[in-house]
Amino acid sequence: MIYLRQFDYTPSEHESERASNSYLMSLLAVFMGLPLPIFNLIATFIFYMANRKGSYFTRWHCTQALMSQIILLGFNSVGFWWSISVFFKEDEIDNRYLSYMVVLVLFNLIEFVTTMYTATQARKGVHVVWWLFGDITNLICQPRDEADPLKI
Repeated sequence: MIYLRQFDYTPSEHESERASNSYLMSLLAVFMGLPLPIFNLIATFIFYMANRKGSYFTRWHCTQALMSQIILLGFNSVGFWWSISVFFKEDEIDNRYLSYMVVLVLFNLIEFVTTMYTATQARKGVHVVWWLFGDITNLICQPRDEADPLKI
């Protein structure tokens, strides 16, 4: 699911801290806005926007955190609105609903533990790549050409 990869350079203390904070941002939003899944994405997006011109290590990890929150938002939104329809429209709680909720809770727990691990490792300057999200992040986030200062 996750693997460690050697990064092109050793990130500075400041870069490592910012990369770690990109993951912690989504965790803080979980505690503040637990019922509405969009809060996690908004918090991570704001942190991403604030660091989009930072170092490659920081940008890469901000992007990976954002990609995970975008995917998680889809799953959590389905679960949220399905739960609303069950509780307020008196739909039945069937096996499909229960199965989805169990898988959703497991998915969120795995993401929570992985995020904590990645935040800790990124703080140490270790480059952690998540399965699927790391590949998407590599496509989106490219190192800057230092010879061209206008290139982002």
